[in-house]
Amino acid sequence: DAGMTRREMEILRLIARGLSNRDIGVELSITEGTVKWNVNHILSKLDAQDRTQAVTLALSRGLIQLENP
Repeated sequence: DAGMTRREMEILRLIARGLSNRDIGVELSITEGTVKWNVNHILSKLDAQDRTQAVTLALSRGLIQLENP
C-alpha cells in the first residue's frame, strides 16, 4: 500500500476514475484544499511526478484496479 492511508487510497481510486480535485472533494465531502494536500502526499509516497503517473504506478503495483463502468 506504499504506506498510504485509507483516505489516500480512496482519493487515488477516484483519480483513476478521472475525477478532478473539485469533484473528489464533492464526492468525499471534503475541501478541494484537503484533496490537493492528499494528492501531494500520494505523489510523494509513490514517487510520481503527476496524477497520471501515480495511477500508472498504482496499477502496476496492484494497489488499485480499474473499475468496470
